[in-house]
Amino acid sequence: MPVFDYDPPERFVAGAVGQPGSRTFFLQARGQGRLTTVALEKFQVSALADRLDQLLDEVLRRGEAGVPVPAVAPAALADNAPLDMPISEDFRVGTMALAWDPEADQVVIEAQEAEVEEELEPSSSADLTVLRVHISPSAARAFTKRAMALVAAGRPPCPLCAQPLDAEGHICVRLNGYRGSSASSGGGGE
Repeated sequence: MPVFDYDPPERFVAGAVGQPGSRTFFLQARGQGRLTTVALEKFQVSALADRLDQLLDEVLRRGEAGVPVPAVAPAALADNAPLDMPISEDFRVGTMALAWDPEADQVVIEAQEAEVEEELEPSSSADLTVLRVHISPSAARAFTKRAMALVAAGRPPCPLCAQPLDAEGHICVRLNGYRGSSASSGGGGE
């Protein structure tokens, strides 16, 4: 199993390329002259950020860490820079795992390659590529803040049905199938 291991990375971020509604999401780790970029779905970025926050809150609550676990992301670690270029997808993420390493006082994030569905024989997990990143609690909070902002930067929701609004509008189920032009039009389909 090929493993891209970063302990710790110089940079670990979530990012997206494209316009809202058709963005492609990535995790990117950089360190020791290497750059690893893996593609994943928006819901995976959201779930990772949410679970990472929950893990850090639990470690903070239990007081198990030998290092301070910040309750919020430190401003000094904010990373709003775009993804590093070139953006070359190493693999698409299928399964993710998250753990707290009590000996190193670090968060360990693993993103495993998705299995290709067209294969006749199921591949063993030993054949799949893994991105493994070890980061401090402070870096994890900073990652979470950026990831949550990235997910929230998508298309605004319709105030009636909560489905994403396109620039052209959408067919809103709350308007009985009429096409609403936008949330700000206030007109509806009547």
